[in-house]
Amino acid sequence: MHTEEVLAAVGTGLWQWENATGTVTLDKGAAHLLSVPWEPRGRGTDTGTDTGTDTVAVSEATVRSRVHVVDFVELQGVVTRAVAERSLAEAVVRVVTDDGSVVRTVRLRLRPLSGRPDRGPGRDAAATAPGAASGAGAAAHDPLLTGTREAPHFHLIGVISEVPHPPPGAQDTQHPQDSQSVQGLHAGGEQRPQNAHDTAARAVHPGWAGVSGDRRRSREAFLLDAGRALAEAQSTAEVLRVAAALAMPGFTPAGLAVFGVDGDRLTVIGHHGYAPGDEVPFRDMSLDTHYPAAQVVRTGRAVYLPAPDDYRRRFPSTWPLIAGFERHSWAYLPLTVAGRTIGAWMASFSYPVSFTPDERSVLSTVARMLAQALSRAYLHETERELTDGLQQSMLPARNPGIEGMEVAARYVPTGGGLQIGGDWYDVIPLPSGRSAVIIGDVQGHDVRAAGIMSQLRIALRAYATEGHHPDGVLSRASLFLDGLNAEVAEGDARFATCLYMEADPHTGVLDIARAGHPDLAVRMPDGTTLVRQTDGGMPLGVDPDADYPTSRLVLQPGETMLLCTDGLIETGGHDLDTGWARLRDVCAAHPAPAEDTAEYGEGGPPEGDGTPLHAYGLEALADALVQAVHGPPSHHRRGPLVDRREDDIALLLLRRLPGAGAGGAAGEPRAPVRRTVLAIAQAEPHRIAEGRHQLKTLLHDWQDADQADGAVLILSEMLTNVLMHTDGDALMVVEINGGPGPRMLRVEVRDNSDELPHRRSPGELASSGRGLLLLESLAEMWGVDPQGDGKCIWFEIRESTNNTGRRNGDSPDGGGPEEEGPPLVDVPAPGG
Repeated sequence: MHTEEVLAAVGTGLWQWENATGTVTLDKGAAHLLSVPWEPRGRGTDTGTDTGTDTVAVSEATVRSRVHVVDFVELQGVVTRAVAERSLAEAVVRVVTDDGSVVRTVRLRLRPLSGRPDRGPGRDAAATAPGAASGAGAAAHDPLLTGTREAPHFHLIGVISEVPHPPPGAQDTQHPQDSQSVQGLHAGGEQRPQNAHDTAARAVHPGWAGVSGDRRRSREAFLLDAGRALAEAQSTAEVLRVAAALAMPGFTPAGLAVFGVDGDRLTVIGHHGYAPGDEVPFRDMSLDTHYPAAQVVRTGRAVYLPAPDDYRRRFPSTWPLIAGFERHSWAYLPLTVAGRTIGAWMASFSYPVSFTPDERSVLSTVARMLAQALSRAYLHETERELTDGLQQSMLPARNPGIEGMEVAARYVPTGGGLQIGGDWYDVIPLPSGRSAVIIGDVQGHDVRAAGIMSQLRIALRAYATEGHHPDGVLSRASLFLDGLNAEVAEGDARFATCLYMEADPHTGVLDIARAGHPDLAVRMPDGTTLVRQTDGGMPLGVDPDADYPTSRLVLQPGETMLLCTDGLIETGGHDLDTGWARLRDVCAAHPAPAEDTAEYGEGGPPEGDGTPLHAYGLEALADALVQAVHGPPSHHRRGPLVDRREDDIALLLLRRLPGAGAGGAAGEPRAPVRRTVLAIAQAEPHRIAEGRHQLKTLLHDWQDADQADGAVLILSEMLTNVLMHTDGDALMVVEINGGPGPRMLRVEVRDNSDELPHRRSPGELASSGRGLLLLESLAEMWGVDPQGDGKCIWFEIRESTNNTGRRNGDSPDGGGPEEEGPPLVDVPAPGG
């Protein structure tokens, strides 16, 4: 079978282009693909003439009329470059009709013809096959440039075939090896293999510079992807990692180095493709040194060294430093930003590179993008260092600590802008032996918010160390912030939320004043988390005469108190209810510090850093809470995932250490205890609902839901009786002892009245008088204990372990669980 028959069978045509005569010779397949009329008998026409073989000769104008004007201009450029570089020319063009409609897309492959120019297309078919190389004597008889210098003549021969690809510029016109090189930019920085096709081509025919046309378009795609990757780099390390992954189409550097300037010295910022320590001779080099990188920095002009002899001849004094690296070509390019040279970029090759105009253009473009990326990264790192230093200067200089308690703190800046804000925390030792714990949030995430926060923090420390009570500290701080607002322009006033607490490390008593800040939460030893609602006032700076009532809580041994700003609760589109529920789940899933002790034993954590086991558990809990809000670490890095740092976060965890002997015999583990205390004043009947909610939360995993409902009903009746039949306040104490089933619930309600309850016989329509009846019918044990000037009414219920009753969390109609886990926030209803 003849070559022509094989090519016709696969839909491929042959053609020649000789611009000296302005003719293009086509076989039947090529004429069909270019929509040129085929004249089998060779009649003389305007379109073409028969050549005596199975071909037709047409004018360049005829071919130009059949190719899209944009594509023909690009084809001329590809051919010119192929002639100059003695390379294959390849292009994808659109064939059009007389009215400009696109008929098909074809691929053209051309090679400058060596030898006699009058050989037909069929006879040179084998020579035009991809990858074919001409003989050694071809160069001696090469009639490539037969015209004048102004209008070089060429004679090319090649093949044409129809392709289903889109017009030039589409991504799928890239060579497979080039696509892999481009896609490798985001793969993490590992070194890419050298393009084996180009290496083989250079070895066989050193005069070839690779395939033009599609290769050029693949380089354009490479530059677009490289620019995108460098634009995403946020640090110098990321820029260097991207630069190390640049596998350029057609020529891949074996080594890269980035040089910087420090005064009059040349420094090495980073390198790739060299062993550690290879950069030592170049690390601190004077700019006056006769070295290519130093010359590039001095002059701002690139230096190309295609061969070792060029390097040895131009830079003899520094040639011994690089001779041992066994490189064959080098390119040194300036890194220029806004007309100022900030360094140099070196690319070295393990094979000879002639540095054609196209290759120099690619290298120069990459150097400009690399310079811009390094400049942005340096600016970003400088700003980040400044803001980090500013923020850290406004936080406690050392890790806060309170005797008898463990403290863990976190501050996480917002994800945008200068990454500074108005959130802060502080722990202050007081002259009385107690400690003040402060957490707050100034409105805004800018420099002004950070400045106000710094001034407010100093003012709060001053007021606290003067010995003022929590309400007095916040009142003075609000007046101070109101004075700052009076000094600024209207509309630029700021307010701040704050929670101020004094902690007694010996008794666990906490006196709390709150200025518009989120409530605190208490995590019990078994993981149950309870939001403790406290009295509060207006945010600081809103009303200089505002009052801030004080609430008192007791932190039991083993319990952990959680203080945070709203960024930890509401980030991710959450409100207070769902935000606290998310944090509740984290606290429940995180092992308690006591469990950490059992897991690691007496030797401490695996790191062996000497950190106490209870502190290790608290630090891990702080990390888990922050990670639950911000998501996995990939959210903090470059990639498709969005950074969820919508607001800055301040977090403070305070855990009271278990006291000696608190759990029975020495060395005997304590049974988990849930305990809550709530005081309800006569003027606060709405807090009865809060008492019911706290009890229900403690009973969230009680086996028998009927018992839990009965306990909540009895507590509500007891609290209501105190407010209705006495003149004093009610104090609720709830405690659950023991492990899961059977456990004992004990509820106490104390008041300052010495009048004992007495049994009554209410009628059917009576609205009161059934308190003792409820106690007798629903409680397992109950009683009244006189205490000083008042009394304590209590009842106990032992958890039922039978499965006949409704489980807590199931709906009353038996329809399955009502809710996954206990609710955390209950909106109190006025009147209880």
